[in-house]
Amino acid sequence: MRKLDTHALEIFVAVAQCLNFRQAAEQLHMTQPPLSRAVRQLEERLGVRLFERDTQHVALTPAATELLPRALRILALLEQAEQALQTRQPATRLRLGMTSSMESDLFRAFTDGVTATLDGAPLDTVFDASPRLVARLRARRLDAAIIALPTKTFDLPVLQLGKQPTLVALASRHPLAKRRSLSLADLQDQPVYWFERARQPAFFDHSHAVFRRHGFAPRFLLEPHDHHVLLSDVAAGKGMALLPASFAAISRSGVSYRKLKEGDELAAGLGLIVADGHPATALLRRLATETLG
Repeated sequence: MRKLDTHALEIFVAVAQCLNFRQAAEQLHMTQPPLSRAVRQLEERLGVRLFERDTQHVALTPAATELLPRALRILALLEQAEQALQTRQPATRLRLGMTSSMESDLFRAFTDGVTATLDGAPLDTVFDASPRLVARLRARRLDAAIIALPTKTFDLPVLQLGKQPTLVALASRHPLAKRRSLSLADLQDQPVYWFERARQPAFFDHSHAVFRRHGFAPRFLLEPHDHHVLLSDVAAGKGMALLPASFAAISRSGVSYRKLKEGDELAAGLGLIVADGHPATALLRRLATETLG
């Protein structure tokens, strides 16, 4: 029987943590068909089934449940070996993730502070959905991440930072744009862009609990992943969007932003997670509190 290799373990861990083949493929920067083939080959190599899957769900088998903690330990040991070698170099690369749920300029003061304090050490940044950032950090592919809350973080401790209330983005020519603030009731009969649950399950569930509390059930449109495309559609009058307040920094012709009465109830929090034992933990916590707290 062929021995396990690092690549096979990385693919297994990604699928096991995401429980979604598409998201795992995106996390590994590959397409879904070769990932599915790699999982089948791994199952054939081990002689056991690792995942129970249908068109709707993916679940771990008992064999996968037993393999996962061992695979994580192996990958962590390899990462520690790499870090031990990197400490011999004059500059240590820091891999930092930021949630794509917020407008990127919100993090500029934080990343600038990190860059200045690292004294020339390389800084790799990546923007992604918070659950995928958590998965990358647990797989030791990131050193730290700023995530949107609520997000399931498993065993990772979270430093809670500030909150971003929700606002309404709508076409400037829309009659409702004449008002200074709006409520969910005002949007009840309007098409509203909203993200798919798989992108941010915990925040999706939190938001829909607020929607139910206020009897808010508009016609939801699938929100584009690219926020510039989203704002273009809003400007064209195709629908309205509920966005974190940081997006008001994006000036887009034809788009107006209005305060939402229930914006604080729908606020997205920010949190910092850092890999266990990382030497820059204290620095990152201080800078995150100063710039995003």
